[in-house]
Amino acid sequence: MDTINNIITTINNFMWGWPMIILLLGTHMYLTIRLKCPQRKLMKAIRLSVQKDSDSSGDVSQFGALATSLAATIGTGNIIGVATAISLGGPGAVLWCWLTGIFGIATKYGEGLLAIKYRVKGPDGCMQGGPMYALERGMGMKWLAVIFCIFTAVAAFGIGNTVQANAISENLSLVCTDICDPLITKLASGLIVAAIVGFVIIGGVRSIATWCMRLVPLMAILYVLGCIYILCINSQYIVPAIRLICTEAFSLRALGGGTAGTVIMIAARYGIARGLFSNESGMGSAPIVAAAAQTRNPVRQALVSSTGTFWDTVIICAITGLVVVTSIIAYPQISQDDGGMLTKEAFGLIPYVGTPILTFGIITFSFSTILGWSYYGERAVEYLGGRRAIFCYRVVWILLIVAGSVLSLDLVWNVADLMNAFMSIPNLISLICLSGVIAKETQYYLWDNHLDEV
Repeated sequence: MDTINNIITTINNFMWGWPMIILLLGTHMYLTIRLKCPQRKLMKAIRLSVQKDSDSSGDVSQFGALATSLAATIGTGNIIGVATAISLGGPGAVLWCWLTGIFGIATKYGEGLLAIKYRVKGPDGCMQGGPMYALERGMGMKWLAVIFCIFTAVAAFGIGNTVQANAISENLSLVCTDICDPLITKLASGLIVAAIVGFVIIGGVRSIATWCMRLVPLMAILYVLGCIYILCINSQYIVPAIRLICTEAFSLRALGGGTAGTVIMIAARYGIARGLFSNESGMGSAPIVAAAAQTRNPVRQALVSSTGTFWDTVIICAITGLVVVTSIIAYPQISQDDGGMLTKEAFGLIPYVGTPILTFGIITFSFSTILGWSYYGERAVEYLGGRRAIFCYRVVWILLIVAGSVLSLDLVWNVADLMNAFMSIPNLISLICLSGVIAKETQYYLWDNHLDEV
């Protein structure tokens, strides 16, 4: 198993290194330019996200689809992932992560547009869409759509299920360490989470969206308010932290005898990689639920979908990064060798509220990710095997929540990362090849002012 894990780790380091960074960031920048910078309509998109197109076809409201997408996207990567980027790439990684979010808005916009453009109504009357339908109906490449669904279904069991359940159980076991045995706490945690998730997902996308609409705003607001409180405590270090982040992001210093530019390259690599992985722009997951939205036309939902990257990376990842960097400046004794430990120490040094904020964030973010990714996995399995395959998938999904709560998951993490990279490639192919369709729809509905047209 160690040998297999090492092999997968090697492949992962390559896939999530410069090749994937160039492919994803290149797509972000290409779509930003070709679509005439849809980021300019961000405030309009935020207003649309809380409006209802209830007279339009679809299964859930635009906000319901966005909340479900955010539930899957806002996860441990927003907390531990940001600290890991800082640990590996230095404080400058925060700025590169933030810039990735800015450009990623255009890609998330394109994904949402194609999801509505090529969605279909299933036998049960529910909308079905996502990259697999864009590949099949827009490009005539059903074989590539099948490959995308296979990677999505496998990745969901890892990044969307077991590793999230493990994060919840690990944090609860630390909180309850003086009350009962950690293994009992982890098992109880797994059973409780599995029961709640089973209750929610049995109702399909409407039930999942309803829960996400309640949970996502609450958890995000409380977490951000907690981080703002920490920044108030560290207020004297905010300006130095911003200065350090900007300086290190573009530093041409050499490290360890390397050539000039080493620092900027390392900061860019880990900041961009973590930003891309965190907001999932280009991965192809979010458009699966965007296809279920009630919307008048593809561009309206595309705008709503694009706000997901804004909230996830431009806001939450940025504020987490600022908390960690200010804490590093305020408490130089913090170890920066490991992202997970850096997060715990940075938040833990804040009197009274630091550890509770971190624990609350990880548990709620992880739980919401399980809900969101359950829908992604179901739609992928349904595309591959029809409605009958969904029940079996749900049973396995619930059982793996319990298993993930008590097992060590290094290998699962690595496999999930690899599957995420593999599912991104077919989706990026559809975005690039169908960019003409995206540009045409955008020109008509957005720039020619037909946004209210059905």
